Amino acid sequence: MGLWARIKQVLGKKDEQEHLRRGRLGERAAKKHLQSLGLKFLVANFKSNRGEIDLVFRDNDCLAFVEVKTRSSEDWARPAAAVDARKRRLLSQTALDYLKLLGNPKVKIRFDIVEVLLREGEIREIRHLPNTFTMSKPYRYG
Repeated sequence: MGLWARIKQVLGKKDEQEHLRRGRLGERAAKKHLQSLGLKFLVANFKSNRGEIDLVFRDNDCLAFVEVKTRSSEDWARPAAAVDARKRRLLSQTALDYLKLLGNPKVKIRFDIVEVLLREGEIREIRHLPNTFTMSKPYRYG
């Protein structure tokens, strides 16, 4: 491996580690925030072969599947804008996998997004966007 390739590899790993660190910080902040609103935490980072759900909460008789988006800037777009049609479909499929593990209970579900904004590595603002989207077709009823 050449010197330039090695430098790019080392720098790339550093960026990835910072990205993961920022994501973990955002998920912890989102979890705390939602708990302070009275939601009951169930699981973090639920993974299936179709995707991952950052946080799962119970809000009374409803399961809330939560996608956390952490950003240090809103210069280009709001963090929630990153949850595009493809991501919504993957979240829907992963939610179905979670429900299947529970024996497919007859429960209400919703998909929330929590935007976590940072300034110099510290939490600046947390925005909870409940019921941001519905389950993607063809997975929803009706």
